[in-house]
Amino acid sequence: MSTSNEESPRGDDALLGPAEIRGLAARLGIRPTKQLGQNFVIDPNTVRRIVRTAGIGPDDTVVEIGPGLGSLTLALLQTADRVTAVEIDPVLAEALPGTVAERLPERADRFALVHADAMEVTELPGPAPTALVANLPYNVAVPVLLHMLAAFPSVRRSLVMVQAEVADRLAAGPGSKVYGVPSVKAAWYAEVKRAGAIGRNVFWPAPNVDSGLVELVRRDEPLATTASREEVFAAVDAAFAQRRKVLRGALAGWAGSAAEAERALTAAGVSPQARGESLTVRQFAAIAENRPRAAAASPAPQPVAEGDPA
Repeated sequence: MSTSNEESPRGDDALLGPAEIRGLAARLGIRPTKQLGQNFVIDPNTVRRIVRTAGIGPDDTVVEIGPGLGSLTLALLQTADRVTAVEIDPVLAEALPGTVAERLPERADRFALVHADAMEVTELPGPAPTALVANLPYNVAVPVLLHMLAAFPSVRRSLVMVQAEVADRLAAGPGSKVYGVPSVKAAWYAEVKRAGAIGRNVFWPAPNVDSGLVELVRRDEPLATTASREEVFAAVDAAFAQRRKVLRGALAGWAGSAAEAERALTAAGVSPQARGESLTVRQFAAIAENRPRAAAASPAPQPVAEGDPA
């Protein structure tokens, strides 16, 4: 073993605590920005907990979104076979490989950095990822998560840390007050559940809101439907775009008319007087299967923004 390796941090000492995080930030001239939703995790116990909760093992290839200064990255590298981090900030992207090489030199060849907007990533270097782990900012959490699930079907397990309110929406079931577009679309891909709460004091700077962990386990088999994901999502967007309306009215534009919406709903076994928040993803798939052909050929309704309260 080389001298540099002997002098490098080992085990828990390789992880970043408050002093190390602030020291790195100062050296790089970084001040966390609200624009990028940057709140760096400064508690080693929290990153160890995330890796443990995510069920990461030595055979996993992990994709991490928004690694920041590398708190979670280092914990993942200690357990996973490989880690690929996607970072949009150019300063952070340039610095992270050096941090990995300094603190976990024996694992540096198991790490890859992709400097890109996660919303535009459609391929990654190395083996296909088996797991996704991320600390996601509120303003992009849902669209980034849904994009990655769509782009990388090899990802079987995901664990994301998001604002508590977003965590509640993602994990909500039909009938819940916060059940909406994110809930249904996440359920298209996976079984979703809350996996714990995260306090504010583990971040620097401390956010004004609490955070939560959300676990997603991809379905072994896709939902049985003749409708495409895009067709199902179009029905979901239409149903929640006018949340206060019953489905007969909410889906009128999507179907071509209220009468056609009623026909599609009846054929799907759904009451025209029901509301979107009462339906499962399978029911939305059934509705999409029965969309009138003429309406299906026309431009789709404008989607609801993924992070919206709907």
